[in-house]
Amino acid sequence: MFQIIGIVLLFALVFGSFLISGGNLGVIMHAAPHELMAILGAGVAAFLIGNSVPVIKGTLSGFGKVFAGPKWKASDYRDLLSLLFLLTKTMKSKGVIALESHIENPKESTIFSRFPRVMKDHFAVDFICDTLRMMTMNLEDPHQVEDAMETQLEKHHHEALAPAGALQNLADALPALGIVAAVLGIIKTMGAIT
Repeated sequence: MFQIIGIVLLFALVFGSFLISGGNLGVIMHAAPHELMAILGAGVAAFLIGNSVPVIKGTLSGFGKVFAGPKWKASDYRDLLSLLFLLTKTMKSKGVIALESHIENPKESTIFSRFPRVMKDHFAVDFICDTLRMMTMNLEDPHQVEDAMETQLEKHHHEALAPAGALQNLADALPALGIVAAVLGIIKTMGAIT
């Protein structure tokens, strides 16, 4: 909701200040399609050239996430903590063998099935199961589990943030494309002078 309010406020303030200072909106309306074609068209083309298909798809799906709001609610975090508590309690009270059926097939697990919102996040479920699986292997170095978790999280964050990075690169390039469009406008203006 705030995003929509921000967009409306942005256009109202920019064009309102232009009108208040004596600007002619007709001139902007006449030039807008050409300018948008030069700037946004070149920006979209550069975005397509510079990014892979998964990043492009991730960026497009990310626009919906911006307006949808946060994915996780406070109750979801409570569910996640409750799930982890039940899994560790099962491991401590009934042993590693009792936990194995839950982490090998979480879709059929009685513990995991109690938390459907957590089950929808495949990365979270896989991360929990992989980490518990490593813990049950009685590794000699206790830091191996921590290192593996950090590596997996870094990889996930790198992949998840790739669309945002691509969009940031596009945003960084748009002022330069705007200058190109402005120079083209100056060339057209100079050519029209008799």
